[in-house]
Amino acid sequence: MMNHTDVGPLYEVLREKVIEWRARDYEVEFAAISEILNYNYDKETGNLRFLRKAQFEALETYWYLRLIENTPHIFDLYRKLYSNSVNLLKALNISTSQEDLIQTLSSGGINSIFERIKADDDFVRKYRLETIKETLTLDYPSYIFALAMGAGKTILIGAIIATEFAMALEYPDKDIFVKNALVFAPGKTILGALKELSDIPFEKILPNRLYKYFINNVKFTYTRDGEKDIPILKGSYFNIVVTNTEKIRIQKQAITRSLLNFEYDLRKEDEIKQEIANRRLQTIASLPNLAIFSDEAHHTYGMRLGEELKRVRQTVNYLAKNTRLIVVVNTTGTPYFGREILKDVVYWYGLTQGIKDGILKEVRGNIVSYEEVTDEYFINDVINDFFKNYKNVKIHDGSSAKLAIYFPRIEDLRNAKPLVEKALINIGLDPTIVLEVHNESPKDIQELFDNRINDPYLPYRVFLLVNKGTEGWNCPSLFATALARELRASNNFCLQAATRCLRQVPGNTHKAKIYLSKQNVKILDAQLKETYGETLRDLNRTKQNLIKEKVVVRKSEIPPVLFKRKVREVRTINKNINLRDIEIKKPELEEKEGKKIFYDIREIPDRKGVLITKDMEKIILEDDFVDLYTFSVELSSLYRLPLLEIYEKLKELYPDGEIPMIHSFEIKKQIEEKVRNYEIVEKEVEVALALIKLEGFDKEEKDNKPIYTTEIVYHKDKEHLLVRYENYQESTAAENFSFHLTPYKFDSEPEKDFFENILNILEEDPDDVEGFYFIGGVNDPKKSDFVLEYRGKDGKMHNYTPDFLIKKKDGKVIIVEIKGKPFRNEEEEMLIKDLEAINPEKLKYEILLIDKDKLSFEQVNRIRELIYKQGV
Repeated sequence: MMNHTDVGPLYEVLREKVIEWRARDYEVEFAAISEILNYNYDKETGNLRFLRKAQFEALETYWYLRLIENTPHIFDLYRKLYSNSVNLLKALNISTSQEDLIQTLSSGGINSIFERIKADDDFVRKYRLETIKETLTLDYPSYIFALAMGAGKTILIGAIIATEFAMALEYPDKDIFVKNALVFAPGKTILGALKELSDIPFEKILPNRLYKYFINNVKFTYTRDGEKDIPILKGSYFNIVVTNTEKIRIQKQAITRSLLNFEYDLRKEDEIKQEIANRRLQTIASLPNLAIFSDEAHHTYGMRLGEELKRVRQTVNYLAKNTRLIVVVNTTGTPYFGREILKDVVYWYGLTQGIKDGILKEVRGNIVSYEEVTDEYFINDVINDFFKNYKNVKIHDGSSAKLAIYFPRIEDLRNAKPLVEKALINIGLDPTIVLEVHNESPKDIQELFDNRINDPYLPYRVFLLVNKGTEGWNCPSLFATALARELRASNNFCLQAATRCLRQVPGNTHKAKIYLSKQNVKILDAQLKETYGETLRDLNRTKQNLIKEKVVVRKSEIPPVLFKRKVREVRTINKNINLRDIEIKKPELEEKEGKKIFYDIREIPDRKGVLITKDMEKIILEDDFVDLYTFSVELSSLYRLPLLEIYEKLKELYPDGEIPMIHSFEIKKQIEEKVRNYEIVEKEVEVALALIKLEGFDKEEKDNKPIYTTEIVYHKDKEHLLVRYENYQESTAAENFSFHLTPYKFDSEPEKDFFENILNILEEDPDDVEGFYFIGGVNDPKKSDFVLEYRGKDGKMHNYTPDFLIKKKDGKVIIVEIKGKPFRNEEEEMLIKDLEAINPEKLKYEILLIDKDKLSFEQVNRIRELIYKQGV
């Protein structure tokens, strides 16, 4: 336990106090907050209902500050937690010369230091105390919650607003809770931010009785272009207004005469414009008990920042003077200003922690650094490597994996675009999957990029970007970023660009990848240190927080399931082959300019401790041909054809004596079709499918008896989906009908919910059920025959294992698949439906489609009726 006189960062001191408060069951005057927090967090299991770990801990911290510390000014909080003057100065990182310190203290003690920081800009510049001055001069409570990208800052904002409104409704006589919220959206994505907020499943954050009050009272509004005012009732309650600073305080110069009345005195035009400019701000100021939420809070700090970045702070200051401002909540992913952590940070959750907890993709071993190379080489290698690794990768909504390539100038982008398109053509992809986006792009392209980039039906997979796609850009299907030319910027552009691909998505097991030129390695490492206090080495070696678990076979003597299946059989046929009967045609294919030459993999040296040494595959594409005679010899040997005759046939088609390599493959297909002496036939056979194949498991000894085990790996935040037989020993149904393995590791809450529902049904009335098994956890065909194989649309073979199997005593079987709607897979479904069609009297296949975390009563009841129905 940290001694609170130690000089630790504020967020660390607060974290310990919040943990202590949690242990006291959130003891406070207002019991409803304990009800809300306990609704979100199960102390016995440590599981969260909906909020992620970072979101919940930040919400706890917020309410600790609101109700235990009584919403203190941040400086007052420092004074309380660091009562020792020396420790207070250290905590605030105030360091001056001995001479200045003595001179200042002698005029009024430690308070004189703070007064001098407020008033003496030269003193502030001399000792780089800009962020301290920002903190000291605020007239209202303002806190920063620093959460790495992907941690869900929007949901945190929504959770704070929902719980504040619920508390205000629960305690109408207590005028301390927030009753209105103003949310500054990052950039200009107002509609996107509004949709994110309004789409939050607040019923998963608030207990049912509080949720009903909240949802019946809350009103969402956003500011629109061309409107003089905001369409809300002045002085009303429970409004959530989503805006950006440009939409609240309009600069009077931007107001056109169309917004003015026709009858006005030209001499008063300037005055009228200013009145309209402030009207929206005055409407917001009329709202009582206001809280303000500002994303990307780091933009409002620093004396040297320009007016554009200061505008949010100016607007907040105005509202603080003209209405009752309860609190300001700032969220950011970058808690540093320069190399110094912002003193207003009350909660911090960093990039490496996000990777460990699985909210960010792992990038370990996937940061590639290139030596001095040409643009053409860099583009070729990045395109080839990306599609080699991510061509068939999709996320949960069906969106294909995407690559973003960043350029410092539009000219650089346009020079590179033909190289990108050529590289795509060379690997057989349509170049129209490329989209360039920059400030000169058409408005519809920029709008698509800002607001509709996550539509799974969009064809674009490679984005070429200039000053786009950094801070605030949320593209979950982005798996890789590439920074070729040196990207120098004072606003962390290199960092924001490179790390855009780290945001994790449900069900993803693929790492992200970052491609960097040598110059950008140094820049990215420096920006990581300045922004997160972490290094590129940290990022490149951080593993996800995975847990290994031993699975034991409990029931090995399960009779196999007998089914009819279609199998393909190869039969020999007698065929007399005569070369004169074999017609060879010149393939009508677009010739590809190029051949692939694969250089040996070599080590790239460590760059001054920045990167762990990385193996890199280099690829250069050039023209590739095979000479006519060599190809004829190959064909003669493969198909036992007369060499000279096959040579003459080819010579007629290719008089120059060279054949494009791509044509050679097609010619082989033509000959193969003519000379093959076999045929493939399909027939139905009865097969016995075993649920457990012991030979695929590891054999161990326990109490002088053999046991069979295997190992599974899962992320720590999925631990609550592990179900052990030991916890169900009192259940007769679990003992007699289930747990052929222990533990069962479910993939989702609905799967676990379904298992427990069916187990309870069987506990009441087993009827003629022989077994109820979760088989979805076994995906190795050596361990079970229910790992079924099919050919996907990509032409490759894939394995599929259904979720549940219910076996009745009469040999009939019900297979149940639980799928989120975005995860539907036609090939998998057809595989089981074909099996069902061949075995109509024996097999019933049911798919339960879900779009929430729980199955409906109707879905569970449908399976219940199937279980007790006579015949499947």
